[in-house]
Amino acid sequence: MLTYFFRRLLLAIPTLLFIELVIFLLLDLAPGDPTAQLPLTIPPEVREQIRVSLGLGEPLPIRFGKWMYQFFIIEPQVVFDSIFGTSFSAGDTRVLSWQTRSPVMDIVWQRMPQTLWVVGTAYVVAIIIALPIGIYSAYRQYSLFDNVGTFITMVGFSVPPFFSGVLVIVIFSVNLGWFPSIYDTTLVVHDWDSFMRQLNQMILPVMVLALQITSQLSRYMRASMLDNLNQDYVRTARAKGLGERPVVLVHVLRNSMIPVVTVIALGIPSIFGGAIITEQVFKVNGIGQLLITAIQANDVPLVQTLTFIFAILIVIFNLIADVLYGILDPRIRYD
Repeated sequence: MLTYFFRRLLLAIPTLLFIELVIFLLLDLAPGDPTAQLPLTIPPEVREQIRVSLGLGEPLPIRFGKWMYQFFIIEPQVVFDSIFGTSFSAGDTRVLSWQTRSPVMDIVWQRMPQTLWVVGTAYVVAIIIALPIGIYSAYRQYSLFDNVGTFITMVGFSVPPFFSGVLVIVIFSVNLGWFPSIYDTTLVVHDWDSFMRQLNQMILPVMVLALQITSQLSRYMRASMLDNLNQDYVRTARAKGLGERPVVLVHVLRNSMIPVVTVIALGIPSIFGGAIITEQVFKVNGIGQLLITAIQANDVPLVQTLTFIFAILIVIFNLIADVLYGILDPRIRYD
């Protein structure tokens, strides 16, 4: 198993380096000027000095090498210093945002809790709901439960978040007044009352996100279960007298989880990436909104860092999915 893991890990390293090179080149070739939002009264020579101070006067390979060194060497040292109280990164230049001139990773860590509260909770709720629905719908195919579940999941998957978000705001916030329509990012959870206020303001965005994620996962779970319920090994297990519960929940479910694991693993990076549309609708000051703001301000270091973090998360959870394949089906380890 360790050999299988390290083989997949070695394949992931050059993949990440290639992705980072592509991201850097695309952002470098993209149109835009970091001084475009400055007043028009600023002389051209001053604008050029500002560009040079941002590092744009250096050749592309040097800028790429500096960013790689800052991201992979200096930023981990900063984390190490903050944990153990050392000073390895003292005096080193970190990846700075063009917009705020503050370290990019500090901005990301400030926004991360809001995204994890909302998107992470929605994803966990969706998995807890979707898997049982998909399993039971497949086992009771064409029943009333299956037909109703199919209709609801199709509607949930088809309706975009910008529509469902506004709809739940109108119903539950404006008309009924049960929940706030705007997410309070300044709320600090320090006691039971503040925790309940946090849960109260999370309900609407979590509801919107969980509906869409549940619809997707339950459809995959149902389809995968149906494929395995008609296999020969299921009929053989039943013919030998094995109970229906062990057949479905042990043998069929284990084989059915292999494709579903891929969907779940590839969806987990979205927890850290944020839900861009939903965060905009409910004014959640998370990572998704940060990315939109950085793109609008042409803040290349911030956009570059965020997109590469998303790429790292996708590669990592692909690796985790590969390892889970080997656990669910040991034959995969030897392919």
